[in-house]
Amino acid sequence: MSDDERRSRMMQAHSAGPRRVTVLGSFTLTVDGATVPLGVDSRRLVAYLAVHPRPQERPALAADLWPRVATPASARLLADAAAAVGVPELFDDDGDEGAPVALAADVEVDLADAMGLVRALPDIPTNHDPDVALLSADILPGWTAPWIAVERERFRQLRLHALEERSLRLASAGRYDEAVAMAQTAVQAGPSRESARRALIEAHLAQGNIAAAVAEYDDYQELLRSSVGGPAPSGLEALFPPSPVWPVLRARRPMPRSAVQLPGLRSVRGASGATRRLVAGGSVPGTSR
Repeated sequence: MSDDERRSRMMQAHSAGPRRVTVLGSFTLTVDGATVPLGVDSRRLVAYLAVHPRPQERPALAADLWPRVATPASARLLADAAAAVGVPELFDDDGDEGAPVALAADVEVDLADAMGLVRALPDIPTNHDPDVALLSADILPGWTAPWIAVERERFRQLRLHALEERSLRLASAGRYDEAVAMAQTAVQAGPSRESARRALIEAHLAQGNIAAAVAEYDDYQELLRSSVGGPAPSGLEALFPPSPVWPVLRARRPMPRSAVQLPGLRSVRGASGATRRLVAGGSVPGTSR
């Protein structure tokens, strides 16, 4: 590419306005805030490059995108898909048809922003409130290509771990409402993930909300019963203080929903015969019978 051609393409890209690719929750390519319609192959190409930020060798890229197509044909499909995008300077390939392909450095990608947040969260003070909305969605849910599944699970593990750790730090700092909300985001993203449930239960207990903690434990056990046929030993029971009030938990059996009712009080007879009444935030002694 000549210098004049390169300058012309750079001017076109600048005049087109900011370009952004989103792959969290759904796919979009926008230029200056306007959505760019793409065909199926072009959409897959742009999404792949958004998920894989490093330059991609063309033969390997074509093989991933069209795994059942012979090499010469897949190479043509790749060239056609790139040309059909029609957004100046979206790709950083210097106009060389044999060069590796990547999105241009100035193209914004929501996944890159989310990964930056994951890396930054451990160093953000607990009295700051970063926007963690980017950590609430999976990469391209509903897309079934093998290359997506690998990156989707990798990002899922990273973002859930970041949310759980943030919740624990907030609870330690006494910001219990924020800790609960952070852990709830993790549980919504991974309902069967034990560490997310643990973070939420610990946040409830740190807040003194024992009833909510038990209800969360009960929900998790019910999920296990419906998904794998029964509760599995998890260690979550150890989060609750040893007491005759918790015989069901200590026996590693699911807590029935009737054990906790909100609002109001309910008497629970302990193993020793003494009765205690569960309340939101703790328990108070009852009368022996």
